[in-house]
Amino acid sequence: MKSHYSDAPIDTPPQRRTLSVLVDNEPGVLARIAGLFSGRGYNIESLTVSETEHEKHVSRITIVTTGTAMVIEQIKHQLDRLVPVHRVVDLTAKGDAVERELALVKVIGKGDSRSEALRIAAAFGARSLDATLNSFVFELTGDSEEIERFIRVMAGLGLSEVSRTGIAAMSRGAEAL
Repeated sequence: MKSHYSDAPIDTPPQRRTLSVLVDNEPGVLARIAGLFSGRGYNIESLTVSETEHEKHVSRITIVTTGTAMVIEQIKHQLDRLVPVHRVVDLTAKGDAVERELALVKVIGKGDSRSEALRIAAAFGARSLDATLNSFVFELTGDSEEIERFIRVMAGLGLSEVSRTGIAAMSRGAEAL
């Protein structure tokens, strides 16, 4: 069965999608986009925003959300209609995008657990940004699954705090947003 809004079937299972949105860098834009999602009951799993074209005052917002094909189409169309939005690109639909996330992970421990935390951090390629006699703060950059694995392993070694940036994403190849 097809929706009258798009060619997407109505009864597709929910899927995780990464959307890249170019917007004017002005007050209230992020609030309007977040309001669009919350007002319609859509969830934002990850959100990253930064000015990317300083001379033009344009920012790039990367949103990770989950929904059926019809819901994703609605989200894209509604985002596209907002005045400060220049372009909406579904990076997931375009193909395999490069996605990375940064995490700061604090681990507290002594003795063997401290040595094990250092060994595992090295195996994951994490850098130690801060070290005391009782704790480490590690920095790890990678895809979300790698970050999750690192956090799960560190949970058994004294994980005390995690801060994550959210996903930054870009399509592969020569085409620019």
